[in-house]
Amino acid sequence: MTELLAFDRVSKRFGKKLDVFEKIARVFGSNVQEQTVHAVDNVTFTINQGEVVGLVGESGCGKSTLGRLGCGLYTPSEGTVRYRGQPLESEGGVRRPVQLIFQDPFASLNPRMRVIDIVGEAPRVHGLVDSSQQRDYTAALLKRVGLDPSYMQRYPHQFSGGQRARIGIARALAVKPEFLVCDEAVAALDVSIQAQVLNLFMDLRDELGLTYLFISHDLGVVRHLSNRVVVMYLGRVAEIAPTEELFAEPNHPYTQALLQEIPRIDRKHRSFVPIRGEIPSPLAPPSGCHFHPRCPHAMPRCAVEAPVLREISPGRQSACHLNEPH
Repeated sequence: MTELLAFDRVSKRFGKKLDVFEKIARVFGSNVQEQTVHAVDNVTFTINQGEVVGLVGESGCGKSTLGRLGCGLYTPSEGTVRYRGQPLESEGGVRRPVQLIFQDPFASLNPRMRVIDIVGEAPRVHGLVDSSQQRDYTAALLKRVGLDPSYMQRYPHQFSGGQRARIGIARALAVKPEFLVCDEAVAALDVSIQAQVLNLFMDLRDELGLTYLFISHDLGVVRHLSNRVVVMYLGRVAEIAPTEELFAEPNHPYTQALLQEIPRIDRKHRSFVPIRGEIPSPLAPPSGCHFHPRCPHAMPRCAVEAPVLREISPGRQSACHLNEPH
């Protein structure tokens, strides 16, 4: 298969400088320090053309940051993001072949712009259409995502949540991308509308040959859509596996804990037992394996040595010392 997008030892850190009052407090002896958020930590994996790769993990694990690195909105602190073998340039915006669909379908749309401009401005700026073609081009895109083209003169507040999600999809498709990063693209929608939008994603994949990185906390959605799943925990990749293999036999203790809590009809009279403890702060991640403070199988080695993401079977990778010979 053709490699489309690759993360090669990618890390992203965000620094918080001291403000004026903190600097004054430091002069008078306070131990206030500059803070660094370790959002993504040494991530390596590839996405092949035509794949749908699901990216899952708890809130704060770095999924959205990794998605923004993948479309050029963020520049890596370390490592390289490659698109078709070439470094992905970041110029303060998304490269045309890679587009991002945001989580909030309302906040991501300019409330002062009509749909004809929200969807049609980028292709005109990129030279895909001229001003005389913008209206017909926008109409065709709206029709493709299931919206009435006559709505193009409306503003975002005049649409429902599901309709706004479709506008966001149309805007992403407007510049003819090959790769879509979908950041919790259906999380804000009702369940019935989610199903419609998910079916739209799959139809567009078949019609246009798109590749997706689908970021979600909803494991049911990921299982329905994805060919492979990447599991993240506190900025690092814990496990990568084909979808059905991962759901049938998870390897990493964190993946096992996540999948045990998926509601299932055949599990009767079973009490809910959450993963013990809270996810640590990315300001001060634990040493060694980041999951060891919450892991039921933790060994002394886990607290001091970070496990390497290694192949455990064809097409499967996991980062756990339990997979290594003792």
